Amino acid sequence: MAYSLNPSSDNCYEGTTCLVNKLGIRDEKKLSEIEAGITFAKAVMLEETPIDDDFGFEHFKKIHEFLLCDLYEWAGQVRTVDISKKRTKFLYASSIESIGTKCFAKVKDGYFENLSFDEFVKRIAEFYNDVNYIHPFREGNGRTQRIYFAQLIRHYGYDINFADVDTDELMIATIQASSGVMDFLVEFFEDSIIIPD
Repeated sequence: MAYSLNPSSDNCYEGTTCLVNKLGIRDEKKLSEIEAGITFAKAVMLEETPIDDDFGFEHFKKIHEFLLCDLYEWAGQVRTVDISKKRTKFLYASSIESIGTKCFAKVKDGYFENLSFDEFVKRIAEFYNDVNYIHPFREGNGRTQRIYFAQLIRHYGYDINFADVDTDELMIATIQASSGVMDFLVEFFEDSIIIPD
């Protein structure tokens, strides 16, 4: 689903909504197909060898950079434009760095430590919603989130496989959460996070 933006000033080729890219592709559909292939391969690599870091904002940026560095000069850098999707407005670009740093700092401060499964699920859903609202990148936010959250969930002894989840259900849950209704997102993670035997 495309973002709402002004293509003349938002790093798109003139007269298009196709992002300027390292491959010089000016057809949005073709770029989307190539991007999907590259990021899928990179995601598999990250599944096998995750980025080893402290789950802070810089860690999140490193995942994004790894996923999209072959396509975009700005991979791993926060967006400089304000964006929205349908009725969902994301954090103003000017606030991303400060709010993102504070948001991710709570992971390092023990936000997920010593919790029951139910408490863990609730906090994962809240944190997912917060990160989704920040939406720090021009493109690739959802893919970066899923890889980061899979790694984070595994770090705390649980598991999740985003390849097995209903992405439409996740999208609906995040839209509801952005409106303040967290029940669907909590339920999504409750059903999707695997407790090891």
